[in-house]
Amino acid sequence: MKQYIAHISLVVADYDEAIDFYTNKLNFKLVEDSVISYGKRWVLVSPPGISSCNLLLAKANTEAQMKRVGDQTGGRVFLFLHTDDFDRDYSNLLNKQVKIIRPPSVESYGKVAVFADLYGNLWDLIG
Repeated sequence: MKQYIAHISLVVADYDEAIDFYTNKLNFKLVEDSVISYGKRWVLVSPPGISSCNLLLAKANTEAQMKRVGDQTGGRVFLFLHTDDFDRDYSNLLNKQVKIIRPPSVESYGKVAVFADLYGNLWDLIG
């Protein structure tokens, strides 16, 4: 049996501002941006390098969904971005003025820092 997670939905307020953040601040690549219907798009982004899982940027359509933008996990770290060069990518976050929640520390599993995306979802950068 072979299974894998292909996409993880990330609820966003606006497609274009989310694409801008992920491609210009985090250096992700835009994998796909297709119109599905009026006001609805299929938008996939992924970090540079080998990636079997993409983020599906899903625009909030209801009041309940809007309430979850930026808080999909109740304040816990939501996503974990592993890197082959922590210092390079941490410097990029600083240079691009990405909000740092917790500066780098060395843990048993490597160097880690916590940052927030444009909506406030928390990420671990791990090297």
